[in-house]
Formats: sequence, C-alpha cells, structure tokens
Amino acid sequence: MSRVKEAFSQGKAFIAFITAGDPSLDITEELIVKMEEAGADLIEIGIPFSDPVAEGVVIQEADERALATGTTTDKIFGMIERIRQKTQVPLAFMTYVNPIYTYGTDKFLSNCKRCGIDAVIVPDLPFEEKNELKPTCEAYGVDLISLIAPTSHQRIKMIAKEAQGFVYCVSSMGVTGVRNEITTNVGEMVELVKEVQDIPCAIGFGISTPDQAKEMAQYADGVIVGSAIIKIIAKYGSDCVEPVCEYVRTMNAAVKEGFINS
Repeated sequence: MSRVKEAFSQGKAFIAFITAGDPSLDITEELIVKMEEAGADLIEIGIPFSDPVAEGVVIQEADERALATGTTTDKIFGMIERIRQKTQVPLAFMTYVNPIYTYGTDKFLSNCKRCGIDAVIVPDLPFEEKNELKPTCEAYGVDLISLIAPTSHQRIKMIAKEAQGFVYCVSSMGVTGVRNEITTNVGEMVELVKEVQDIPCAIGFGISTPDQAKEMAQYADGVIVGSAIIKIIAKYGSDCVEPVCEYVRTMNAAVKEGFINS
C-alpha cells in the first residue's frame, strides 16, 4: 500500500498544508515532524512561487516570506531528504506548472522519487493537459493528484476515472482562504467521483474551524486545511510550532469525530 493510501486507511484523514521556508526551512522541517505527531495524516508542502494563481492573500504572503529568506526548490529537496530520516508521513508537493518546467520535469520528479515525495498537486494544470506531467509522474511512482471544483459538473466523472492517490475536492470557488461558511454540495461531488472509482476524496479551500472540519468529514474521506495554519505561522513566526500543533490536534480530533458521526 502506498503512503498516500495509508493516510486514508485509518478512517478520515486530516491533511495539513504549509509553505516550505515560512518562516524558515528549519522551522518547516520541525513543523512537518511535529504535525505528524499531532495527528496530521498527510502533509502538503507548498513550493513558494511568485505567481501562485490559486492562492489567496494569506498563502501569497507566505510565499513572499519564504522567497525572501532564500528558499529554493533544491533547498526544499534537501529538507525532504532530512525529514525522511525522521518520519514516513505521506508528503505531497503543491506547486505550479511553471516551476516544474523551469526546474526540468524529469529532474523534478526524479528528485521527488529520490527524496520521498509521494504526490504532486498542480492546480493550474488542466485535465486536458495532464499528459504534460502524468507519464513522468508514473515513471517515478509519484501520484499526480486531480482536482475537481463545484463548476466541474459533467467533467467530474471524467476526471475521477483517471485520478491517482486521492481526489482534491475544491469546496469553494475562488482562491484559497478561510471561509465563514461553505455552501457547496460537496457530498454530491464526492458521490459522482465514487460512481466511477473507489478513490479517497479530500475536501479543501476554506476550512478553518473544528465545526467545519467535522461537517466536511461526514461527506468525504479527508479534510485539507492550509490558510488557517499559515495564519498561525504568520502570527508566531519562529515560535509557531506548538501553536500549530495544538491547532492540528484540535482539527484532527474534529475530523475523526466527523468520521464517527458519518
């Protein structure tokens, strides 16, 4: 069983997102290890980019902070190598097409394989252009995560049929960021996926409170939280590890409670 599948094998998964290098790569490294201990079943690592089109202000600012400290893709790979000496928690990169192409697609994915990255999430890669990356991902055994959105409609089944690892269900239109209320019928999105493939579905974009996490866990196999964690990191800086871990513990408990109640 792959590490990604293992993340969903013990009930509902809590997936945490952080930006590599915010506030520093040393803190990112510590956060990943400690967040797993706090209950994160899978961790998404954002590669900082100057034009993150899917991200709201909170993660944009995290990217700017990380880039300002000199964070590079090579340094991130080095960090992942060190992390893999301490933990086998499933890890996914969140990045964009341009940084992968600029780095070199084959080189990027071979390094993912070598360092222990299990999956890549590329929100600006349309389904129709997935073969720009998918063959190379498959060659190195790295899952290319598919995203579906409320506007996907009839495309959901088409996307789900070829999905790998898990399906990233975007709960809200627009960019990432905390939402006061999530009104999308995520249950219907998940049902459409399950009609064509028995693959885990995780919901992200906008989830920040335990109540939201508990509710979303009743409809899907996992809950993804990013901006709320980045806000804690921005508030506490180098002292963020314990506040983030306390938040992860709270959210993980809510997701697991949602599993019990579903």
